[in-house]
Amino acid sequence: MDDVRDLFAARRARGAVPHIVDDELALRAQRLAPRTARHWVMHTVAVEGVVGSSNQVIELLTGELVSNAVQHGPAGGDLRIGVRVDGAMVRVSVRDEGADQPRLAHPDVTASSGRGLVLVEALSSTWGTIAHPDGGKTVWFEVDTAS
Repeated sequence: MDDVRDLFAARRARGAVPHIVDDELALRAQRLAPRTARHWVMHTVAVEGVVGSSNQVIELLTGELVSNAVQHGPAGGDLRIGVRVDGAMVRVSVRDEGADQPRLAHPDVTASSGRGLVLVEALSSTWGTIAHPDGGKTVWFEVDTAS
């Protein structure tokens, strides 16, 4: 696996124009959606040379956003998971049909849930939300795999 990383690092060092990947997966807001989305995103970014801890962080944060969409959005609603790899920057977005905007909470240490966005805040380079005029929202994060 080190050889693959070395090839991608060498390509970036030579100043080659990075291959840009921009893809989307449509799912239903169901119990298995987070797992399906995590595996799809992991595979998509790994093909582009994003491996190791960066891949694991992206997997974790993808699972958190999709879990939130399943839990807080309309049951069985449509989800759209987007992934964009542009050089060292990876952006993952999750669009759902729910109107409620996510809130960064600081749950009690004994609480069994509520830490998803805290993880997104701590581990991503940046994140945010977009409210759509036709309803729903997109929650996204970016991870700079070079840092």
